[in-house]
Amino acid sequence: MKKSSFIEGTFIATFAIVLTKILGMLYVIPFYKIVGSQGGALYAYAYTIYVLFIDISTAGIPNAISKITKEYNTLGKEEAKVRAFKLGIKLISIIAIISFLVLFIFAEQIGMILLEDITGGNTIKDVALVIRCVSFAILVIPFLSVSRGFLQGHSVINVSSFSQVIEQIFRIAVVLGGSYLTLNILGLSLTTAVGVAMFGAFAGGIASVIYIGTNIIKNKKELSLDTKFEREDAVTNKEIIKKIITYAIPVIIVSVAVSIYNIIDMLIILNTISKLGFTGPETEFIASAINTWSSKINMIVTSVGTGMTASLIPTIVKAYTLGDYNDVNNKCNKALQIIILICLPMVVGISLLAKPIWTIFYGYNSIGVTILSLNIFVALFLNLFMVTNFTLQSVNKFKVVYISALTGFILNALLDAPLMIIFSKIGIPAYLGATVATLIGYTASVLIALLTLKKQHNFKYMETIKVLFKTLLAIIIMAAVVILLKSIIPVNLSSTMSIIIYIGVIALFGALVYLFVIWKLNLINDVLGKEYVKKIIKKLTFGKVS
Repeated sequence: MKKSSFIEGTFIATFAIVLTKILGMLYVIPFYKIVGSQGGALYAYAYTIYVLFIDISTAGIPNAISKITKEYNTLGKEEAKVRAFKLGIKLISIIAIISFLVLFIFAEQIGMILLEDITGGNTIKDVALVIRCVSFAILVIPFLSVSRGFLQGHSVINVSSFSQVIEQIFRIAVVLGGSYLTLNILGLSLTTAVGVAMFGAFAGGIASVIYIGTNIIKNKKELSLDTKFEREDAVTNKEIIKKIITYAIPVIIVSVAVSIYNIIDMLIILNTISKLGFTGPETEFIASAINTWSSKINMIVTSVGTGMTASLIPTIVKAYTLGDYNDVNNKCNKALQIIILICLPMVVGISLLAKPIWTIFYGYNSIGVTILSLNIFVALFLNLFMVTNFTLQSVNKFKVVYISALTGFILNALLDAPLMIIFSKIGIPAYLGATVATLIGYTASVLIALLTLKKQHNFKYMETIKVLFKTLLAIIIMAAVVILLKSIIPVNLSSTMSIIIYIGVIALFGALVYLFVIWKLNLINDVLGKEYVKKIIKKLTFGKVS
């Protein structure tokens, strides 16, 4: 199995995740046309709850396994590493079964909490059915996640990353094929069609388990899984389980906090917006637009942060285990710089092109366009949140992880309704208040993490600040070009081809201008490293340019 360096691993993971997210973005175009806004809202209810339970049942242990694997590998404790992997499988089995039973049995109660007094749209039984359909995936995905964590701990990023692409392809096939056949061929209800679509998560998980399991079996020797150890390492099962739990709990808190951000938003938005004069269908659309449909577009940005953490955790753990705090500092700063360099221009570009982008995905809707233009910035702050908090976890600052995550969560929850009411009274769309509350929450979490790392480990951010200011200069120039082109190039929002050409031309020119400026500012070499940039250029030119 090929092992990857930090930068290379980051780009492999990011490429696979970006491809996965692009597929996840594109499929919603035909899916939304198949099920409509009511079916889309129903899908959003089930998907939001599913993500929360997946976070509870998968987020902690897989990352703990990744961290422990790298730690024991660094210390030469091969037997303890294998034992930790097997114990992780057993623990995740228990958690997965419990999560599945809770979700399946209490689906109607969850539906009651989500809908409350909203009428005129989906019913509690509709929501319960689709939640039960997606609950089966929780029996599969946790096992998949532990295996990915084990491989990431060995710095084997490619197999772990490509398994996500396979999972997404099979899931989308069931979502689109199943919903279309159910609704248009078999003539069954909209609720049944959405339920079949939700079952796609289970199908994707099975396909990915087969792929990743096959690769692990082929490389059992390299991973030490078939080694007959003469003696056990001086680490007891009790110590391993304690270490797994210790490492897993803060990861679960962080991941669940992110999901709770979304659920709290949905509940408060549904309750507050309906009281501000919006109809039932309008309220459902706003909630689903914020929590699901704009988030689908946000995925292209958040995939960078997700790919980053897959490579970041094992590399920081290795440096921390060896006591190399300068390397820990450098890796964290490098991750922040890559996010600034790549994600910030993406966010600004999508915000400026929110109208055609939303239209091509879901059809023109002024509320949806407004939501996307601001909500896309949540993706940037989510990436920063992931990197800073996973850095804290990697250096065992668990208490700070709790404080950071919970502070952001509490701020978000407290500010949601007040900001929506204030925005409504001063003439700003009320639903934007929820997004602003989320941005404030993430900002607080990130600042707490950064200041703690600076105070306790003497982290220095001067180079990252320089990268930020240079990037902002490039973005200002890029944004000016994009705004100018928007005023010159015409677009027909009723024509898909016209929108695609419009977005393509403006995005291409904006990207070229941005790349030219950051190249002149030497940002690419500074952030990615001159040698790695040379390697990329050599590959892109088939060795003709070195």
